Amino acid sequence: MKEEKLPMFRNRLTKDIRHVAKLARRQGITCYRIYDHDLPEFPFCIERYEDKLYLAEYQRRHGMTEEEHRDWLESCIPTISEVLETPDERIYFRERRRKAGRQDQYEKLASEQEFFIAKESGLSFRINLTDYLDTGLFLDHRITRGMVREEAKDKRMLNLFCYTGSFSVYAAAGGAAQVDSVDLSKTYLNWAEANMNGNMPADAKRYQFIHADVKQWLDEAPRDYYDLVVMDPPTFSNSKRMLDFLDIQRDHAELINKTLRAMRAGGVLYFSTNFRRFQLETEKIVATSLKDITRATTPFDFEGKLFRWCYRIIK
Repeated sequence: MKEEKLPMFRNRLTKDIRHVAKLARRQGITCYRIYDHDLPEFPFCIERYEDKLYLAEYQRRHGMTEEEHRDWLESCIPTISEVLETPDERIYFRERRRKAGRQDQYEKLASEQEFFIAKESGLSFRINLTDYLDTGLFLDHRITRGMVREEAKDKRMLNLFCYTGSFSVYAAAGGAAQVDSVDLSKTYLNWAEANMNGNMPADAKRYQFIHADVKQWLDEAPRDYYDLVVMDPPTFSNSKRMLDFLDIQRDHAELINKTLRAMRAGGVLYFSTNFRRFQLETEKIVATSLKDITRATTPFDFEGKLFRWCYRIIK
């Protein structure tokens, strides 16, 4: 990639930041996506977290030697720094593959942990831009989290495949009577608990963090119990700690039905997946209502760039 193409990148980045930063200021949002592979010659994802930038380069065949690639990347950083008004020392770089799903979210990339606190809708979340493939907060679910918060009052809430527990925190902030968070990763359960404790008074009875394989845990889950559930599973997982592998296209109807079995009549399930070729098998799902809310839950900074599905399912 030649440096003469940098002005093209500069112009696009300038256009993007003018648009999203204006909307973010109006809504009081300090964590948002700025750029996502808008130009094929510059395959970056760029996100702002408060005063820091997360820069990820999607892996692709660029035809450059290692040294040429490093030189090209170093030529891009000053443009990003200048246009986005962020000094180099606040830009965190990762090389990553474009994932079909979130199956790699638990991959740890470094040995030391570096966290800082970012705010969203008045709530605090631990963010890590150095040690993990994902940052700890999926920005594309900003609207969905708000919907959960609005519905959570006095509800028993269940967060399956909870990751770092952002939905759990939103539910607790919305006045949920109980919040149960389930995940197979102890690392992310600890992160979720830290996020909860950073926002709500510690309450082990009200906020539980359950280390379990979701597929197996649902077999033992209480019947007709939960009022509000969030399930955002990986597209595929074959962790050695699981009794069976997970394939979301193959398994989603069974997972949803098992979840509905644990819910009270009229309970709401928010189900999401970012498997691009996903097809909801509605005829297999035992529910009174299934509504595609993908478009309604797409934030302004992901319009035209979001490859995930979201459904509101009522038992």
